[in-house]
Amino acid sequence: MTELSKEQQTEFEAAAFRRLVRHLRERTDVQNIDMMNLAGFCRNCLSNWYRDAANEAGVSLDKDTSREIIYGMPYEEWRERHQREASDAQKIAFEVNRPKE
Repeated sequence: MTELSKEQQTEFEAAAFRRLVRHLRERTDVQNIDMMNLAGFCRNCLSNWYRDAANEAGVSLDKDTSREIIYGMPYEEWRERHQREASDAQKIAFEVNRPKE
């Protein structure tokens, strides 16, 4: 395995993160509940992790701001444009697969 410097590792992780966020912004057809049911995380989780990292670094970042960073627009606007009502099957799957945190 190629040895990476700490700087390279951080740079590559940041690039992968930016690509993931860009991909999720483009895939508005993929609902958060589907992501939760299949992968155990969603856009909101990602925004929470972003906010946690900022806060741990001493940067005050609120929930709305971190969500806007991930969604590329205010969360309520994204919901109005793209979020569909979850089906009964999706809701049941979510309860079965819900994170235990």
